[in-house]
Amino acid sequence: MKMILPLVALGLLAQAQARAQDAAAGEKTYAQCRACHQIGETAKNTVGPVMNGVIGRKAAEREGYSYSNAMKSSGLTWDEATFADYIKDPKAKVPGTKMIYAGLKDDKRIADLVAFLKQFDAEGKKAP
Repeated sequence: MKMILPLVALGLLAQAQARAQDAAAGEKTYAQCRACHQIGETAKNTVGPVMNGVIGRKAAEREGYSYSNAMKSSGLTWDEATFADYIKDPKAKVPGTKMIYAGLKDDKRIADLVAFLKQFDAEGKKAP
């Protein structure tokens, strides 16, 4: 029994590390978002709003972007769980959204994308 517990603990630790967020991998996933969204200190709203400081921000509150009525009335705040749910199927989460993206289904890639996004504050400064 004494040998089983450490082995179980090691197994759980390995699983947690496998699910750990990887910002560098998230940057690669973000490449597909760049067609519509910018991020960083020089980012501007384009087809979609700037993603600076998105994690923790209320939906439809990026100044200077024309959001859909559906997004304005969604009541969402982009915490990690809400963003992950949204990015899997944007039109299901917010029916009427202007976002035409079909969705990202892979949980690991979503976690990595969130890690990448979390690096940027509202002004687009990247945390060291």
